[in-house]
Amino acid sequence: MSEGVEWAMHSCVNLSWLPDEAVTAKRLAAFYDLPTAYLNKQLQALTRAGILSSVSGPKGGFQLARDPRKITLLDIVIAIDGADDAFRCTQILKAGPGGNPRANYRNICVVSQTMRAAELNYRRELAGQTIADIAARVEAQAPRVPDDTRTRFAELRS
Repeated sequence: MSEGVEWAMHSCVNLSWLPDEAVTAKRLAAFYDLPTAYLNKQLQALTRAGILSSVSGPKGGFQLARDPRKITLLDIVIAIDGADDAFRCTQILKAGPGGNPRANYRNICVVSQTMRAAELNYRRELAGQTIADIAARVEAQAPRVPDDTRTRFAELRS
């Protein structure tokens, strides 16, 4: 998983605390001292996926395009890293001792079955967690974080 996924998730959580404000890529990057150009690529991917909207003009920037309760962590992973499975069975058993060139080892290989099951659990877990869930957990652990985040972004504006 690329580091862009982490950056995108944190950016979305922060934007959930700034619902009435568009935030530039530069300010979002400055918040964590990230390279603006690279973060902007992640933000553009989130925009193409309908997770963020991009606002033009002097008060432009990015904001959540949907309710944070409707943005899953899986949505973000797919937007940044794509929808392909992490494990790709290339059916190497066909070339191994006793291999059957006509067999579909993706379906009968224990390694492939195990990895597909793990991928399904991983995706199910990510699909069951939203940006709102993450924000609520942060707030439960550290109630000042949303206000501190808003204050920090206000300071970054000046």
